[in-house]
Amino acid sequence: MSDIASTAAVDDRIGRPTGGRPGLTLAALGSAGLVVSLQQTLVLPLLPRMQREFHTSVSSVAWVFTATLLAGAVATPLLSRFGDMYGKKKMIMLTMVVLLVGSVICALSTSLGLLVAGRALQGASSAVIPLAIGTIRDTFPRERVTAAIGVVSATLGVGGALGMLVTGVVAEHTDTHRPVFWISAAMALVGLILVILFTQEAGVRAGGRPDIVGALLLAGFLVALLLGISQGNDWGWSDGRTVTLFGVAAVLAVVWIMVERRVAEPLVQLRLLAGPQSLSANIASLMLGFALFGSFSLVSQFIQTPEEVGYGLSGSVLDVGLYMLPSTITMLVFSALAGPLEARLGAARTMALGSFVAALAFVWLAVNHDSGADLLIFSGVQGIGVGVAYAALGTMAVQHVPMDQSGIASGVNALVRTGGGSIASAATAAVLAGQVIKDTGVPSVDGYVICLFFAAGAALLASVLGAAESMRQRTP
Repeated sequence: MSDIASTAAVDDRIGRPTGGRPGLTLAALGSAGLVVSLQQTLVLPLLPRMQREFHTSVSSVAWVFTATLLAGAVATPLLSRFGDMYGKKKMIMLTMVVLLVGSVICALSTSLGLLVAGRALQGASSAVIPLAIGTIRDTFPRERVTAAIGVVSATLGVGGALGMLVTGVVAEHTDTHRPVFWISAAMALVGLILVILFTQEAGVRAGGRPDIVGALLLAGFLVALLLGISQGNDWGWSDGRTVTLFGVAAVLAVVWIMVERRVAEPLVQLRLLAGPQSLSANIASLMLGFALFGSFSLVSQFIQTPEEVGYGLSGSVLDVGLYMLPSTITMLVFSALAGPLEARLGAARTMALGSFVAALAFVWLAVNHDSGADLLIFSGVQGIGVGVAYAALGTMAVQHVPMDQSGIASGVNALVRTGGGSIASAATAAVLAGQVIKDTGVPSVDGYVICLFFAAGAALLASVLGAAESMRQRTP
């Protein structure tokens, strides 16, 4: 290649191309992120229907959702590391193919076990978001990086709310779960084509080898922890099986940390997980993941609960999506405004502001849940808070790390966020299963209120962490 061509293709300081079409690239990456986040919540309005179809319990059917988050928590740091090693575009394409295959398996499934397996494959696609953020940092002009990261980060919330609306529309005209997965497969294919056509490979390759042992230990830890949480009410919290699972989780966590500290090329660099520049962003991500994914599950079930039991809205699957529509709209609008807000306040303070607004929304719904208007107010306000907070969180995750580690840094942040969502899914299912109306299997309203206050507390903690980090950064 000639010197002129080399200069046109790559900025020799940071490995960033100076040409390209940032608008089309952002559209492709945003579409891929939207499809991935959409599939995470696609099943939530259908869980009551699946519970009846497969003749299973609330805690068991919850694994249709939890398995996706669990697989994402394990696959995200591994594929993000692969992105830094082999190229982020290649890994985004691979994850979209895995999403496509998982969607087809779910569409063809005839048993709960096969459905959970397909959902696990879908969950591996969660790595698309951090890989997309790394790609933006590698390829976009400096002045557009913050806003572009905000757009992609916000697809997590937008797609989650939109997924329930899509499911509601489809479920209104069908009596099975299969059509929504065919839609997911088609959208994955479109996203894959857009990524192939409009993204480019760039950035410094980190090299190295994958930490397979670390990935297996992390998977074992998360499976043991979440299985213990989800089955605690059914087995008993002092039952030997529950205690054993928590013990195994603790041991695996310790072993995993020891391995990650000693291996030359760890799956998760602990300084990116708990270092002084990353800890606040990662704990905030954990809390926001817990709050957001917990609320998706709670709201879906609450809306569909028959009013005859003393609460609920007797809503349909479509109603779930419609009630969450204000959240989709406000997330779209305010995630776009997050970039200018970050420029004025900084990423940490912007994240703190968004998290505080989200906490107010959860408190509102915990106290006011008697009418559809209460749900609509919650949905709109939550969308504002989450849209701003998630957009800023994407910037916080990568702003202090070298360019060749942007993928894994964003991946670690996504790991803890997905881990928070996994814990929320299992924990809320456990609380609702333990708070039931006498002589029925229906959760009491108190169970929902408890879970919503937990979500509010998690979002509030994220806000406090963001404010503290902002003050720390301003201290000389």
